[in-house]
Amino acid sequence: MNQIKNLLFGIAGGLVGAFLYVHLFDSQPVEDESTFTAYTEERINPSTQMAAANISLSSLPNEDFKKASESSTPSVVFIQTLSEVEYRTGGWMNWFFEPRSSQRIGSGSGVVFSTDGHIVTNNHVIQDADKITVIAGKRSFQAELVGRDPSSDLAVIKIDSDELPAIKKGDSEKVAVGEWVLAVGNPFNLTSTVTAGIVSAKGRNINILKDKFPIESFIQTDAAINPGNSGGALVNAGGELIGINTAILSRTGSYAGYGFAIPVNIVKKVFNDLVKYGEVQKAFIGLDFIDIDSELAARLAIENLDGVIVADVKYGSASDKAGIKKQDVIREINGIRIRSKSQVEEIVAKSYPGDLLELVLERDDEIINKKVTLTNREGTTTLITRDIYYAKKLDARFESVSKVERDLLGIKNGVKVVEFENGGFFSVFNIPEGFIITQINNRTIESPAELEKILTSIRGRFDIIGINERGRRVYYPFRR
Repeated sequence: MNQIKNLLFGIAGGLVGAFLYVHLFDSQPVEDESTFTAYTEERINPSTQMAAANISLSSLPNEDFKKASESSTPSVVFIQTLSEVEYRTGGWMNWFFEPRSSQRIGSGSGVVFSTDGHIVTNNHVIQDADKITVIAGKRSFQAELVGRDPSSDLAVIKIDSDELPAIKKGDSEKVAVGEWVLAVGNPFNLTSTVTAGIVSAKGRNINILKDKFPIESFIQTDAAINPGNSGGALVNAGGELIGINTAILSRTGSYAGYGFAIPVNIVKKVFNDLVKYGEVQKAFIGLDFIDIDSELAARLAIENLDGVIVADVKYGSASDKAGIKKQDVIREINGIRIRSKSQVEEIVAKSYPGDLLELVLERDDEIINKKVTLTNREGTTTLITRDIYYAKKLDARFESVSKVERDLLGIKNGVKVVEFENGGFFSVFNIPEGFIITQINNRTIESPAELEKILTSIRGRFDIIGINERGRRVYYPFRR
């Protein structure tokens, strides 16, 4: 019986094997190992993919990538920061318990902008840093802060050296979507890392800058940018700087295909202003804009989707005096066709107080020409320097609030807390930097000197009222 079963199983197995051979193997050639390898390579080989897409290998700037990397990498440095963070219990208990402190270490990248040791980086890289160290190759330097501009997320630091090569500067106006670029920086503390990609878009506004007057007109790239790349260089195939890498769009905190860089033309202006004047000479047009979409265009009976719509005109501003009105459509500025809000902001960001802008507007199907003279933060056309007041007894620095910021916040007076030392009055009472003090015990504060006089003489219970960085009115009750 067992012999019969074995025979039947053998016959059945033979029939199945013959069937599989005929219908599977005999119908197509058998691939040996080398054929399989060639097939695999063909699927993942970029040469084959580009050939299928009618892209020539000769169109890729391979040699230019090498030259661009060699020329730009020596100008990109590694930045390490050290911050002393003090923790207090809060309120009256500060007087009975010693504060706890810890050290916070950060890192990023920087770009050598001039041969005398000036370096550009991101404001968020060096913000709150007590010590800034620049590492270039095997050399280490201590850096000093020259100035920073939160509105563009840029900062300038300086080292005592003239040995580092300054990077070549390009023109971000000439950057084209689809152009090959390199991102040079120090991601994850991996120094002198270069990645390649293309410019994916221009004039991106991604709403990441929390300053009251943010400037966002980013260059978007798919060159890999990761934590540590901040402050590094985005260069073209010729090795010229076209942007400072600033941000990534990611749900994980690591590269996910979208990186953003500040255009070099904005960087040049911020750098020159910080080095020469100590602050950026911001120009204000006195307008708020919104982009035109199909829904808004239909509601306002606008046929052309190019341009931006004036959403608000600041009273008494240069635009108000020039006769610009809400719902005007700005089509051109200085002969440049306007396509987005970020484009207008970039044009203004590169301008100076006193510069003249020629606007082409559309109002009720009529084309109107207007000329607007840009003003500074005080509403005049002169260049200004930042006036920081140091209050020795309070171990803090203050400045008066500009007219533009007062108008934005809806206040008539105020003094801003710029900076203070740990252990001083403001750190004890947990009043943050950037806070605007408008009143003390219902008395209006008009100047930093007046603020110092009141706070050094006051005793007992007192109240401080002001505006925080979110623009909200805050009340602080104290006793000393």
